[in-house]
Order: sequence, then C-alpha cells, then structure tokens
Amino acid sequence: MLTNLPNILTFSRIIAIPVVVVLLFIPAPLGNWLAFTVYTYACVTDFFDGYLARAWHQQSNLGRFMDPIADKLLVAGVLLMMVAIDRIGGLTILPAAVILCREIVVSGLREFLAEIRVGMPVSRMAKWKTTIQMLTLGFLIVGGAGPDFGPLSTTEIGVIGLWAAAALTLVTGFDYLMTGLRYIAATDCGPEDKTRKAGSG
Repeated sequence: MLTNLPNILTFSRIIAIPVVVVLLFIPAPLGNWLAFTVYTYACVTDFFDGYLARAWHQQSNLGRFMDPIADKLLVAGVLLMMVAIDRIGGLTILPAAVILCREIVVSGLREFLAEIRVGMPVSRMAKWKTTIQMLTLGFLIVGGAGPDFGPLSTTEIGVIGLWAAAALTLVTGFDYLMTGLRYIAATDCGPEDKTRKAGSG
C-alpha cells in the first residue's frame, strides 16, 4: 500500500474535485467551509504526493502524467464554479480566463516537448504563481462566510489575489512559450531542408 501512496494521493485529489464542486452548491456558510475543507485537502496532497514520491524514490510515469492533470483540473473546476455561483464576475472573469488559457498553452508545450524528450522545468516564479493561485482560490471558496481582514473582505482578498496570479501567469506563460518556441524552431525542418537531407542520404 505504501509503495503506491503517492499515486493514491494524486487520484484522491482528482476525486476531491467534483466533491468541491458539489459542496459549493450547498448554501452558505456550511457549503463554503465544507468545500474549503476538501479543497485544502487537495492542496495538501498536491505537496505530499510529489514530496513522498521523491523522498521514497517512487516517481512513476503514471504519477508524472496524472499529477499536472490533477492540478489543472482542480484550478479549472474551482474557477468555473466561482463564475457559476457569481463569486467572481465582470472584469474579474478576465484574470480567470488568462489563468485557464495559460494552463492550456503550457500543457500543449509540455506535450510537444515530451515527444522530443525535452523537459520543461518549473521556474521559481511559476512556483510563486501556483502558491498565490492556490491561496487565492481558497479565499474565493470561503467567500462571504469568511471574516474581514481590515477594510477587505475575504472575497475581495481573493479577487486581488486572482489579479496578482494572472499577472504572474502572463509572465511565466510567456517565458515557457518562448522556451518552447526555441526548441520548436531548433527541431523543425522545412521542406527544403528535408529534401536536402534526403538527397544527401
């Protein structure tokens, strides 16, 4: 059982996503706090599955495949629910859209680079982006059920954090995109190059 614990934690995080979504439909404040509790579990397991896999030397292809998928599903599911239940709206939908689009672009780049056996390491700024993003979503999930922090409500802190996460998302996303495009340009071969290589063979 322990040998599979990192993968079990990853799959449990995926299972937690629809649970968070359903709990958000329960009236406040109970629904808010229940959803936040399950969301917190998902965030904690996000750290421990990777940590345990490295510490116990149990990194597997399945884990490397499922872990980023679980992260992106969690972020996408919560953001879409925040819009659905009017926790965020108006211009605040813009940073949410930026975050979702960035995840799609980076996933596409990682898939392409994996095919040519090129890794794309996570930058320090990207880790900060992920941390702010996870905290922000927690504040938004709690919403009006949470306390005020000085002049700001829990929801307002979440909205500010969402804009900050979106700004870091643009920076890190651009960095990943440029890195990916450089590898694409280096490995891409035009028609003339292909003809030349075929003739030389």
